[in-house]
Amino acid sequence: MKLSVIMPVYNEEKTVSAAVKKILLQRVVHEVIIVNDGSTDKTPTILKKLAQQHPRRIKLLNKKNEGKGSAICLGLKKVTGNYILIQDADLEYDPRDIKYLLEPIKNKQATVVYGSRFLGPHANLLFWHKVGNQLLNLLTNVLYNTTLSDLETCYKVIPTQLLRELDLCSNDFKIEPEITCKLLKRGVRIFETPISYYGRDFSEGKKMNWKHGFGAVWTIIRLRLFN
Repeated sequence: MKLSVIMPVYNEEKTVSAAVKKILLQRVVHEVIIVNDGSTDKTPTILKKLAQQHPRRIKLLNKKNEGKGSAICLGLKKVTGNYILIQDADLEYDPRDIKYLLEPIKNKQATVVYGSRFLGPHANLLFWHKVGNQLLNLLTNVLYNTTLSDLETCYKVIPTQLLRELDLCSNDFKIEPEITCKLLKRGVRIFETPISYYGRDFSEGKKMNWKHGFGAVWTIIRLRLFN
């Protein structure tokens, strides 16, 4: 197995260096595709330095700011591994959990594995974020006849070829429900495993807010009923 990590980055100067270094410590990671999504702080300078220090394991791509989805789609074109994991640059997810995500695949128990923030240990979540996540999970489970606990999780391990076949088109945070719903429509059974989670609040730079929930709801419904 060759695991490629796609890391979308936008204005994460406080955490991105530590996040990248923690990923590189994971021996299972073959390469890290970092996509700088038009950052305007010190992030580009930090990323350039990291790429120079680790030229064999880091590929740095720069683009204008269009959103997380567009960054993932660009990174998807450049990966060389046969499996992909998506990693945010904000340290809410712990790269040490990656090995647990890979175990069901290595043991031939699953094709796609999600790390669930709600099954594992986690810092206190923002109340309305948790409620929003639960409602999105409920909607997805009803419409797609499944029992997912965390469709919005960043930590997803998916075969590269399968992810490319999904023909993703969302530029922003709607990429998360789009991936999940398209997998479920193809009949892919998603294996969930507990992961740790250290959620940030808005004062610490969290970017997703309640408005993104409306886009997620429409994506879930549209892909079930109209595509």
